[in-house]
Amino acid sequence: MNTNRLDQFDSSTFDKGAGKLKQLCWLILNALFLKSSWLPFMIPKRKLLKLFGAQIGNGLVIKPGVSIKFPWKLRIGDHVWLGENCWIDNLDSVIIGNHVCISQGALLLTGNHDYTVSSFDYRNAPICLENGVWIGAKAVVCPGVTCHEHAVLAVGSIATKDLETYTIYQGNPAVAVRTRQIKAL
Repeated sequence: MNTNRLDQFDSSTFDKGAGKLKQLCWLILNALFLKSSWLPFMIPKRKLLKLFGAQIGNGLVIKPGVSIKFPWKLRIGDHVWLGENCWIDNLDSVIIGNHVCISQGALLLTGNHDYTVSSFDYRNAPICLENGVWIGAKAVVCPGVTCHEHAVLAVGSIATKDLETYTIYQGNPAVAVRTRQIKAL
């Protein structure tokens, strides 16, 4: 039986999308301004993300403790909320539509490893959260998942497959539990 050979892991073909200096600057500024809780103001955070290549719409709310791996691989629509301590681990692209809520401690995980290969090569895929999606607290969206319009991923659930429109998902792996009804004001 073959075994893992992590000493053979080679990330040299992985495109991080930016040079080493830009990555280093982002690593430092992300830790100082986005991850930390000392800066509650959102305008400097939005400007910093844009400076590093994120495409951001109007009305972005960024709570303290947010972590974003590579802002240059991030596109955010209008009126999006990023809750405290959410983590966008975007080794691949992440597209977030309009009026999306990503709650506290949620994880968008675009990166993974191929456990069928002894060298444990990367197996990354993009994530798309369409308009009106709500990712609950401590929920996880896995690589390659699209959460279609107004889908909900409940607290602590794990999305390993696409979520259908106006459907609420729960569990690990997340399964559809009911239809989402939105009342008009």
